Amino acid sequence: MTRRLNTRKPVKPRTNPLVAAGITYIDYKDTDLLRRFISDRGKIRSRRVTHVTAQQQRQLAAAIKNAREMALLPYAGRRD
Repeated sequence: MTRRLNTRKPVKPRTNPLVAAGITYIDYKDTDLLRRFISDRGKIRSRRVTHVTAQQQRQLAAAIKNAREMALLPYAGRRD
């Protein structure tokens, strides 16, 4: 039997968008930033999709939940 060679492309590591933008504090009032981490259905995007660290993901989730509670962000996504 012959072995198959690994023909996959090497995975290029994506950069953290918060580090690239120089953001250290995630504020619940910064709705433009928070909207980048919410899907069109209103769900919080996962770390796998957004490429943020675990600590940043927890801070993002808390900020998004605060912004929703203060009515700065909607709970549900857009209805079409």
